[in-house]
Amino acid sequence: MTIPNQSKVLTTDNMNPLIKNVEYAVRGRLAIRAEEIRTDLEQGAKYPFDKVVNCNIGNPQQLNQDPITFFRQVASLCDNPELLKKEHRALVSQLYPSDALERAETLLKSIGSVGAYSHSQGVPQIRNTVAQFIKERDGYSADPNHIYLTQGASAGVQTLLSMLTENERSGIMIPIPQYPLYSATLSLYGATPVHYYLDESTGWSLDIKQLTQVVTNARKQGTDVRALVIINPGNPTGQCLDADNLREIVSFCYKERLVLLADEVYQTNIYEPEERPFISFKKALMDHPDAEVREGLELVSFHSISKGMVGECGRRGGYFECVNLDQGVMEQIYKMSSVSLCPNLHGQILVDLMCNPPRFGEPSYESYTTEIKAIYDSLRRRSKKLQNCFNNLEGVSCQPAQGSMYLFPHVTLSNKVIEEAKKVNIAPDAYYSHAMLEATGVCVVPGSGFGQKDNTWHFRSTFLPEEHLFDKFCSDLEKFHHQFLKDHRD
Repeated sequence: MTIPNQSKVLTTDNMNPLIKNVEYAVRGRLAIRAEEIRTDLEQGAKYPFDKVVNCNIGNPQQLNQDPITFFRQVASLCDNPELLKKEHRALVSQLYPSDALERAETLLKSIGSVGAYSHSQGVPQIRNTVAQFIKERDGYSADPNHIYLTQGASAGVQTLLSMLTENERSGIMIPIPQYPLYSATLSLYGATPVHYYLDESTGWSLDIKQLTQVVTNARKQGTDVRALVIINPGNPTGQCLDADNLREIVSFCYKERLVLLADEVYQTNIYEPEERPFISFKKALMDHPDAEVREGLELVSFHSISKGMVGECGRRGGYFECVNLDQGVMEQIYKMSSVSLCPNLHGQILVDLMCNPPRFGEPSYESYTTEIKAIYDSLRRRSKKLQNCFNNLEGVSCQPAQGSMYLFPHVTLSNKVIEEAKKVNIAPDAYYSHAMLEATGVCVVPGSGFGQKDNTWHFRSTFLPEEHLFDKFCSDLEKFHHQFLKDHRD
């Protein structure tokens, strides 16, 4: 029985106030409006375009990137172990290559059933696979017991930020611009974000002198700065740090007693590998000439199946590796992983396949490498094409994407735009981005959602739209921008 006029037990007035402080721009107001338009189009409404293009989030398969065949073959066999029985083998062998069958059998021996809980830290055999991947990548061994499989990299980031937050004075250094997972999670935990700025004029580089000044000033003001977040390759900015910069950062963190959180989920999205190859922070640490630094710096690095050429965002798989963390902290991380019982098995299987794909000489090697190369080459071409498109727009400048899946162009906006934005209580770049959505169906994220220097305006766009549609995609953006400037001249 409902009592009239009785207020709800839980309201926005008495709920956890920290949740109300959380903002997540990549799925914010613009993304909500994009979904409204998508629904309108499905119901026959008329817009200047016939579909919405979601460039607001790095979600490759939403924009029709093909999944990797070998990965899906193995995953499907793990989901249907009946297919591996002897009585079905002759028929199934006509549909699946022998190495997919063998890999599924190997995985199921270590997993049991994908419908069962695994070890809280992740399937031991898959953690062994990750450790071998790290060793092959960096040339240094990794301890499987220091590796945690997670529900995408985001879950691992949230775990470590929760560990680092003692109270509201606990400070975490995050880049500006930054992926808003970090600011949102710090708001949720009540920690203090300590901002440092990437330099757009030098390709979004990172200045150690600025880092030192930022941490010194924050500590003088009473903030207990505990960690430095580095996103490399960058999101939303696309930069890739060189070896010298990595070594400087490692030394800085050790000197300032900071835990280094290395978000490396875009490590295979490197578009100029000869000029600027990806180097992990694990390798940078192990290569450091000072033994005290190698043995003393606390490092946690994150990786994911959602990016690269894999693009399996919906399967939610990732891992983090802990280096030089206190044993007591490691026990607490394990305890909190146990509270969640385990990461999902489908994500763990894809982590195994990402870290141990078909090898040379195996039946699926040629088709796997062909698929990976096709996706990589296309991403590289699309990044250049969209960069050129942006740089050809009046009042727009765009740094190249050395890595990741995004471009973060700087756009000059008139006083009229700034005034119009004030009237509707949004940032000028959000006003521009909303106008873009309504005119073209392209959904981007305004730079104000990532943080930026005062009185500068940006937006982040993926370059994931299908390549055969890219000329029209760029043409639509050019037409919109030209008309927008014409309508908003001072």
